[in-house]
Amino acid sequence: MTPQFVDTNILLYAYDSSAGDKHERAAELVLRLARTGQGALSVQVLQEFYVNAVFKIARPLTHEQALLRLRALSQWYVHSPLASDVLAAAELRQRYQLSLWDAMIIQSASRLGCQTLWTEDLNASQVISGVAIRNPLVAPFVAP
Repeated sequence: MTPQFVDTNILLYAYDSSAGDKHERAAELVLRLARTGQGALSVQVLQEFYVNAVFKIARPLTHEQALLRLRALSQWYVHSPLASDVLAAAELRQRYQLSLWDAMIIQSASRLGCQTLWTEDLNASQVISGVAIRNPLVAPFVAP
């Protein structure tokens, strides 16, 4: 099975019970990816998740709760970017007019061989570097 990359915002919704319908949709996706072993992310996503989950969401997680989730997510496919990935992301940023952070997410997804990137931040249905951008928070949502 091909891994599917999950951006930070989707993980945050999955663990933020105050996010309503977005929480339900994101939690369903994250649970499915965990069960099938298809979940993928990067060190960048792990870092962003911790900071935002502990300090920025409406109902923050405790340090201990966030660590438990990080440990579970660390069992997924995880990309640890190299300097060459930063260079490639800078090229993607320029070519597609993205933020460097979004370009790094796409680069990591591509490096892990993901054909799908689940995010709310980019244009759904766009394909960049062989990675299809999909938003699980908009209807209709049909997971591949």
